Amino acid sequence: MRLLHGRDDAGGTRLCGERRLGRPARDRRGARRPRLPVYRLREDHRGRGRGSPRGLVRPGDHGGQPGHDQHRRCEVKAVGARLPRYDGVEHVTGRTTFVDDVRIPGTLWVKALRSPVHRADITALDTGAAESMKGVHAVITWKDVPLLEYGHLSALGIPADEPLLAKDDLRYKGQPIALVAAEDEETALEAVDAIKLDVSEKPALLDVRQAFDADAPVIHQWGNWYPHFEAEMDRRQIRKGDIDKAFDQADTIVQGVYRPAAIEHVPLETQVCQVVPEASGRLTIYSCTQALYFSMGVVAAHLQIPLNRLKLVGGTVGGGFGGKVDTATETMCSLLALKSGRPVKWRWTREEEFLCSSTRAPWHMEIADAVTSDGWIVGRKMLTLHDSGAYARFSPYGLTKHSFHHTGAYTIPNLSFDGYVVFTNRVPTTAMRGFGVTSVSFAAETHMSRVAEVLGLDPYEVRLKNANRIGDTSPNGVVYTDPSTVPTIQAIADAMGHELSAEYRTMNRHQREGELLPEHLVTQVGNPEEH
Repeated sequence: MRLLHGRDDAGGTRLCGERRLGRPARDRRGARRPRLPVYRLREDHRGRGRGSPRGLVRPGDHGGQPGHDQHRRCEVKAVGARLPRYDGVEHVTGRTTFVDDVRIPGTLWVKALRSPVHRADITALDTGAAESMKGVHAVITWKDVPLLEYGHLSALGIPADEPLLAKDDLRYKGQPIALVAAEDEETALEAVDAIKLDVSEKPALLDVRQAFDADAPVIHQWGNWYPHFEAEMDRRQIRKGDIDKAFDQADTIVQGVYRPAAIEHVPLETQVCQVVPEASGRLTIYSCTQALYFSMGVVAAHLQIPLNRLKLVGGTVGGGFGGKVDTATETMCSLLALKSGRPVKWRWTREEEFLCSSTRAPWHMEIADAVTSDGWIVGRKMLTLHDSGAYARFSPYGLTKHSFHHTGAYTIPNLSFDGYVVFTNRVPTTAMRGFGVTSVSFAAETHMSRVAEVLGLDPYEVRLKNANRIGDTSPNGVVYTDPSTVPTIQAIADAMGHELSAEYRTMNRHQREGELLPEHLVTQVGNPEEH
């Protein structure tokens, strides 16, 4: 415990409630120890003997002198208290150390040759001129990678499809082809320019809606959409209830198409990585990755080395939001460090971050709801096309989450959902804040408002009528035990000054208006196992 918790009063005792926000104390070796909040732990420092530990003054100590009762051990409670961020002071005073702040003597700078087009075949690649330049210590291409293809989700059974460095073809603008390590950034850039690259450009596919056309170019070795879901299915599919009956009995069919665009994460810190080759044969990796163990596994797999040869120092991430979970900079820098025998550093420019980093995916969602005239949604058909970009990465996982949430916070008894992970010649897409769910929540809520508008009903009351209740089931069969949809909508209506009718003001998460429900909705809610 002494090694974990620095004393923020430089070793002295404090009264309950007193705090100082100075620099953390340093131990005898000069290493800064992190200041971490400690609750219900007494101070127990060396040198005072087991009978009277420093910092814990017991009744009767100090000869019974008055006033020392205030030194009793205080119990600091977290619940209801306002707790400071443990790293807040360092952030606002500029003392936080990011990967780019790490200074390592003898470090080489890394730059990348990237694809200039969306789709092409590589017809020639010659790095000879770059390798012979003064100040250049290493150049790598696909030939230097022991295992060229490995996926972040390979451990979960999702096949690998993306080469670390392009080999025969290019599938998105900005795809890395070769990397250079040189004495300085200017020399590295000149070396990249000296690499000879010839390509034969091919028609690109940039719209998921065109991927299914008979004359669409086939841009991926698996075809134009991901084929490896369970049972060798080429889509994520959900069927529930009797969708045909629901649409036959509906009073109205309400349709909508929703297409949120790709979004760049725009972290203040771009992708940064440094790798130091140790004399022992190990690699010390400094990275701004959000997924330390994912990154270590990917490096070990590509390099075909055991994990115990890697030491990954995560440090502080200068903004990620999901955009730094599928980084490959660690592997590329590791290859350059091994080849050059020197520490290397790769810091992306802002232009690279915008053009080459993975983004939130664009989605194409088509919804058709079977509704009754009084606002019940009795069936939903939905088609989702998830734009994965040039490779799969985490997209099958994102689409799976998306499918489980495609009804939003509402119970719809009859469902037909089909979702595809579609390949395009865009930059590969990735997680961003609620991966897969944010997009479908936008579509579901927008569509609820459209249903209310078409029917001429109160949008709050349409939501309350269809809201999840205790005992309802999600699209993937999970039983809701404590849904908060009803009280949340009521609170929003109250905050917005929207007057609900008495029927909806008194509604709770247990109630469902059984006498007003269509017969097939009552049956599903009452005994979902039969459907």
